[in-house]
Amino acid sequence: MYPQVETLLATDSLPLSYAEDARKWFLPLADEIVQRMQTRNGQTYVLGINGAQGTGKSTLAKLLTLVTQSRGYRVANLSLDDFYLEKAARVALARTRHPLFRTRGVPGTHDTALLLSTLNQLRAADSACAVRIPRFDKAIDDRLPESSFDCIEGPVDLVILEGWFVGACEQAPAELKVAVNALERDADEEGRWRAAVNDALATEYQSIFAGLDMLVMLRAPSFEQVYEWRGLQEHKLAATRGAGDAMMDEAELQRFIQHYERLTRHCLQTLPQRADVVFQLDAGHRVVSRADQSA
Repeated sequence: MYPQVETLLATDSLPLSYAEDARKWFLPLADEIVQRMQTRNGQTYVLGINGAQGTGKSTLAKLLTLVTQSRGYRVANLSLDDFYLEKAARVALARTRHPLFRTRGVPGTHDTALLLSTLNQLRAADSACAVRIPRFDKAIDDRLPESSFDCIEGPVDLVILEGWFVGACEQAPAELKVAVNALERDADEEGRWRAAVNDALATEYQSIFAGLDMLVMLRAPSFEQVYEWRGLQEHKLAATRGAGDAMMDEAELQRFIQHYERLTRHCLQTLPQRADVVFQLDAGHRVVSRADQSA
């Protein structure tokens, strides 16, 4: 077994089956990324990883980081989640745009200017430059102070950006007319929230996604499977929370997931045609196939 895989299995408490998938699917991907980086003449390579909740995006990003770093490359590992708007900004957005913007996650709830600036700084960084990487604490639902930001010195060879709708495109206006669940039907009757989310995705996020050199998708079997995985995650999180931190009950979890249902379904349908590499997952989180855009 590769030492980087052993390290990840230990630090993230992963099953041995992940080592099998890493050997068969993910380590060859790492080799391909390194080969592409070697043709860049020192230019920073930007990799996007897309996947719904529970698909293993952050785990894959960690593995690729460990493998490429072991070969002497400098890597910046970014999560879309670390660029959420601060709590106060989202409260203001909920007041001025739509109450559903109070819940972080959908397009329109990120500081896209900060993300684009960070990406540009990482591309331009040299040995005399250090770039601060923002970090968001979900426990307090707010961005950490700058003193807690990570810092990476240049030059940066590889940037990995992972997120649940990384690389996604907007929906056609006609697709927004019909509510996809009870949240949209009851809390967004006029469709203002979903239209604003779609407008944000169509504009400020596309300039970020256009800068990706490669897009990898971890494709869940279905949205229903994503919902089941998120429920399992909630139960696991409950074991690590303090006595005063209650887990979501079934109704709360269902409402929470419904914020992401529309775009998750849209990604499952459209991203396989846009991503460079698609790893199809089964209900047990195992990779069952790989499809390439060039195939």
